[in-house]
Amino acid sequence: MHKHSAEMMQSHRKDEHFFLAEKFHHAQTNDFDEIRFIHQSLPESALAAIDLQPDIFNWQWPFYINAMTGGSPQTKKLNAALARIAAATDLPMAVGSQSIAIKYPELQDTFQVVRQYNPHGFVIGNIGAGNDWQAAQQAITMLNADALQIHVNVAQEIVMPEGDQCFYWQDNIRQIVQKSPIPIIVKEVGFGMSKQTIEQLIALGVSYIDVAGRGGTNFIQIENERRSQKEYAFLNNWGQSTVESLLESQPCQTQTHILASGGVRNALDIIKCLRLGAHAVGIAGTILHSLLKNGEAQTISLIQQWQDQLRHLLALLGAHNLNELRHKDIIISEKLLNYLQQRHLPMP
Repeated sequence: MHKHSAEMMQSHRKDEHFFLAEKFHHAQTNDFDEIRFIHQSLPESALAAIDLQPDIFNWQWPFYINAMTGGSPQTKKLNAALARIAAATDLPMAVGSQSIAIKYPELQDTFQVVRQYNPHGFVIGNIGAGNDWQAAQQAITMLNADALQIHVNVAQEIVMPEGDQCFYWQDNIRQIVQKSPIPIIVKEVGFGMSKQTIEQLIALGVSYIDVAGRGGTNFIQIENERRSQKEYAFLNNWGQSTVESLLESQPCQTQTHILASGGVRNALDIIKCLRLGAHAVGIAGTILHSLLKNGEAQTISLIQQWQDQLRHLLALLGAHNLNELRHKDIIISEKLLNYLQQRHLPMP
């Protein structure tokens, strides 16, 4: 195939992903609704005394804009807007997979636009686990990245019409972790992680793991929509939810830094992730939907609203910081209790 045609096809795929992600976006019920906090009427707190800073990367806020897009003229505009939003709200921001720009360098500007509009922000690069250290280096250099996500996406690749068919990834991850001068975050793309996966990653030397569970953008649904027969609909509910993945991480939380993403809809979902042991929380679909529906200014206002609401929620719970939050009482549903019992996991 002619190089230009192949590049156009891959750029078109990036646009398809973005349009389908928005088409299927709806604030559905998910496992965050299976967790409740116990209300305390005498919290002995004040908004001015609340410290929201997470113990990770010197970030100011315990949430970030997670990987979404890049690789086409349309997604370049989105990345520019997201970068301006990140700069205005002092949030870290991850880009979508840079593999296309490593293969076709003329597309690098669709990612570099993030650094252009957010020169001093914390920017996270992104490549697939099928890439080696050389590709990782290119991704880091392209953005002058502060950290790099390696995404693991077997379920997506299996359903993707032109997806990879080989998933020997552990050597790549180990090599990149050993050689990288910046932190490496290994993240799922929305199908969650098991305790076994988390233990495997720890054994590879991974210090930052985004469990990225089911409940938000569904890449099986997106890739199946791109198939002529649409024959993989039976996998639409594949994987562990974000909450289940955080439960899976409980025994490993002292050995690595757990990040959470997938289906986060509001400030209370963020607080629930933090209570279950996440150091920070990634949000993609909710921010993208707001940007497309309401524009940049209103999306900045929405994020600032969340930043205020996080402080309000900690005060309501009588937690002065995120460490105290982790000791607040919660009730989990019978469904989650059953999950814990079957998986032989401790109560969070």
